[in-house]
Amino acid sequence: MNIEEIEVPNINILVIPHASQRYNTVGDYWVDSEGVTQIRISDLSDPFYENLILVHELTELTLCRKEGITDEMIDEFDFAFANSRASGDASEPGDDLAAPYYEQHQFATKVEKEMAEKLGVDWETYEARIKEVMATYL
Repeated sequence: MNIEEIEVPNINILVIPHASQRYNTVGDYWVDSEGVTQIRISDLSDPFYENLILVHELTELTLCRKEGITDEMIDEFDFAFANSRASGDASEPGDDLAAPYYEQHQFATKVEKEMAEKLGVDWETYEARIKEVMATYL
């Protein structure tokens, strides 16, 4: 893919109540019927945490689009993963080696960790907050 072929999408980013996510995740993205990229971030009660999720989602979606990994491929995997995990399991679908976007997710996590360090966010505390929020999904 040439750099000229990459377009910056129109993006609508919202922080929402966790129960309003499409499935039990703190960050989600897709392209709607109007062609607008939608990103939803769960309310984590900390703007730095929410921005870290945003950095991860933007990085991942950009890399997936570059590699031709579609939202449909991601959604199919993510929804199946979320529906099959045990109650209380806060594992990320993108950490599963079978995820079609495994490499992109891993890189996005590295970027997210670098940003957390730069912001002075303790990674373990941040992850604990994510697990706490995910445990509230209805």
